[in-house]
Amino acid sequence: MRQSFKAKRLAKHHKRFSSGSKLNLVSLMDIFTILVFFLIVNQSEVRVLQNTKELNLPISIAEELPAENTLITVLPKSIMIQDRVIWQQKSSLTELNTVIDEGLIKAINTELAYLATKRPVLTDNETENGRAVTIIGDATVPYQVLKQIMAACADSDYRNISLAVEQVAKSKINGG
Repeated sequence: MRQSFKAKRLAKHHKRFSSGSKLNLVSLMDIFTILVFFLIVNQSEVRVLQNTKELNLPISIAEELPAENTLITVLPKSIMIQDRVIWQQKSSLTELNTVIDEGLIKAINTELAYLATKRPVLTDNETENGRAVTIIGDATVPYQVLKQIMAACADSDYRNISLAVEQVAKSKINGG
């Protein structure tokens, strides 16, 4: 039996749309390409420590990357350990005399002892060098203040001390 032109067209149309939809791989490949480039661009060797607007880090040519460890933040009017304020005063640390009150040293020792009890088992490196701590402080903080904070850390068996600095590009160092 012969089909009419309209019947043939309807059969062809029905056959074409009943086969199911096909996946458009071009769009999918574009998305994955963008994702790969995003991951490549954001994969870097730079580690960013928490920084507040109040801090202006000292500049250095240090090449060693910071490690994830206990963080002591020295702000102009307060000191924080792991984002918890342990000491605060009305005047700025830059205005202090070379001797800091014993309350600060005691507060640092108490907080570091508390953090040490949260992780009592030491690795071999920590047994040999002491627990690790990074001090991030403003460039205007006097060295005498940092020295006393480091001494308090050493008293609490946090002897592996790092100072956070802002790394300068090598081209700036060489005058280029």
